[in-house]
Amino acid sequence: MAGASALNSDPDRLLFAYWVPNVSGGLVISKIPQKTSWDLKSNLRYAQTAERVGFEYALTQIRFTASYGAANQHESISFSQAILQGTEKLKVIAALLPGPWNPVVAAKQIASIDHYSEGRIAVNIVSGWFKGEFTAIGEWWLDHAERYRRSKEFMQCLRGIWTAPEDGGFTFAGDFYRFRNYRLSPKPVQKPHPEIFQGGNSDDARNNGAEVSDWYFMNGNDLEGFRTQIQDVKARAAKVGRENQVRFAVNGFVIVRETEAEAVRVLQEIQGKADAEAVNAFHSAVQTAGASTSNKQGMWASSTFNDLVQYNDGFKTKLIGTKEQVAERIVLLKSLGVNLVLTAFLHYEEEIEQFGRDVLPLVRELEAQGRGKDTAFEIEQSGAVYRKQTP
Repeated sequence: MAGASALNSDPDRLLFAYWVPNVSGGLVISKIPQKTSWDLKSNLRYAQTAERVGFEYALTQIRFTASYGAANQHESISFSQAILQGTEKLKVIAALLPGPWNPVVAAKQIASIDHYSEGRIAVNIVSGWFKGEFTAIGEWWLDHAERYRRSKEFMQCLRGIWTAPEDGGFTFAGDFYRFRNYRLSPKPVQKPHPEIFQGGNSDDARNNGAEVSDWYFMNGNDLEGFRTQIQDVKARAAKVGRENQVRFAVNGFVIVRETEAEAVRVLQEIQGKADAEAVNAFHSAVQTAGASTSNKQGMWASSTFNDLVQYNDGFKTKLIGTKEQVAERIVLLKSLGVNLVLTAFLHYEEEIEQFGRDVLPLVRELEAQGRGKDTAFEIEQSGAVYRKQTP
């Protein structure tokens, strides 16, 4: 197997990330046995394996209270720092939730961690979907548009604090945050600043992706869903002069087995052993969170029970099959405009390494052949699976 440096030498390569299981219960709301642990020792092992086999990013989760199969949660910023201290190349995306965090506290924390890690920290701004979490910790629960408007100001403030000139400081007068000549020192190592990720599907989320973030995260979807989001966000970005400044990441749950039938059986077992009470409660929470979206297309708006067994619709991305099938589907995603694939697995103890050993090199071989650039060709090769009901 080629080393990570050789695998990741092409500047036009697709990037790979994985969900960090710093929350108990794994990445599916199911009672199926999982070889996945949420403790730091295990996560350091996963991270070290991931960077060795070619993953370049990892994303920590933000939860404050027990919910939906996640009885325990480690805090995202401190957990990200701990992973960074135990790795050498991996960049960790730390989830931040406006409300509990003030942007100046976040900006200071991230700038410091950027120095500790020599430029390997990024942030994911989560606008919030769990009303019970906000009310439990005494935070105001805003309607959907207001949560995303607050997130927009939060991202504007992070960027402004990190990049403001030393002599003038950062001044901002918004509806949620106000600063006057605030000077951050030291500034982050990364220039112009650490990367800012955010996700969603509503008009509010798409506007934030176009106007203030560096990366737009997408839940699992079908081909038309991905194409519509990417084209729409790009068009919105063009209106504000940011045509080439927004990149796209997609969530996908990966099940690679010797045969497609075997991989599908694993999916069916995960869904068949779903924690029905937790999945239904999660469905109720996310539907409530998105009820006030202006276009009625918030995240999870069209998700079925089986979709929601994986928190971010990861089954829809169809990374379920043989290693060859999964690699082909990944280059199809690249042809649509996806720049990063965010993966999750049933058995982290085995499957991070398996993906890096079996799938990632195949993707690189296909890229070297010029694949992942011609959308029509890629749809002809592997697009049919997205029109089926299963897997």
